[in-house]
Amino acid sequence: MYKKLFIPGPVNVLDDVLEKMATPMIGHRTKEASNIQRSISEKMQKLWSTKEQIILSTSSGSGLMEGAIRSCTRKKAAVFSVGAFGDRWHKMAISNGVKADKYASEWGQPTTPEMVDKALSTGEYDLLTITHNETSTGLMNPIVEIAEVVKKYPEVIFCVDMVSSAGGAKVEVDKLGIDICITSTQKCLGLPPGMAICSFSKKAVERAELVENRGMYFDLLALYKYILKKDHQYPSTPTLSHMFALDYKLDKMEKEGFDAIYDRHEENAKFVRAWANKYFKMFAEEKYASNTLTTILNTREISVADLNKKLGERGFTISNGYGDLKEKTFRIAHMADTTHEELEELLGQIEDILNLK
Repeated sequence: MYKKLFIPGPVNVLDDVLEKMATPMIGHRTKEASNIQRSISEKMQKLWSTKEQIILSTSSGSGLMEGAIRSCTRKKAAVFSVGAFGDRWHKMAISNGVKADKYASEWGQPTTPEMVDKALSTGEYDLLTITHNETSTGLMNPIVEIAEVVKKYPEVIFCVDMVSSAGGAKVEVDKLGIDICITSTQKCLGLPPGMAICSFSKKAVERAELVENRGMYFDLLALYKYILKKDHQYPSTPTLSHMFALDYKLDKMEKEGFDAIYDRHEENAKFVRAWANKYFKMFAEEKYASNTLTTILNTREISVADLNKKLGERGFTISNGYGDLKEKTFRIAHMADTTHEELEELLGQIEDILNLK
């Protein structure tokens, strides 16, 4: 049975976007392939307000996260974590032999500019990672304020995980001084999973030149150089199906207007938060609440698994809490092309199943 997805990826994909995935194949070494890969890069530059090179990857966002910390850490990385995916970035560093320290906030609490300043002021670190939007806790970090602090440390490569927020929240990469900004297709961009994207600054290029063991498949410097040398070609076979769809979807997004999309995400988030506060309680402080996903504290001690089973019978699905938060929280995503009407329908179904008054 087809279910409407209100989970933190994959998301529901529009029919016309799915149809683009079925575009007949072309040779990945052809001029046509270069043209579409260049087109996507130029459109992502607009979305992110950056003049830096865009790199496309046939992988999940995790691949580029691993590539970033391995390719551009020469001394030691400061990894700031506000949940499961910040923790994962630290594990990536350690498993690749990259020196890294983890600065973890209590789940539901943000990374603060003061925390970043204190760490970077030690002079120990030459790379910093920030999770912009954490889907395990429904928290969106204050990236603008953090960026102002990072600007005090020009020797530090600034990496940002925007996997679950790019296309759903406004982040101006060049204005904020972000060196490597990472996302993937199955969240706010509204495509199936299987492709990741990042920006790669000239400062990051210079750093990577000094790092010896950058790996192979996710060597961001090698990808960067290949793109420039071969006119937006890639060393390995790319996922052309995703590229056909992403090129088309970015046109749709530009036509709707990026600011209009961000406003739509924010309004949907406010709607779900108001519902959460009426019947349950928000997990993250509202000041730092995500605009793409809401994590709700299970104050009524319902069985989230049973709720999701009954929702599934009606054609809907939400997410249980992540890891230790399973059954203690539940999560409702409102990203990509989710409409207000769809959220109204979902929340109405939950009210009916739980007999909420």
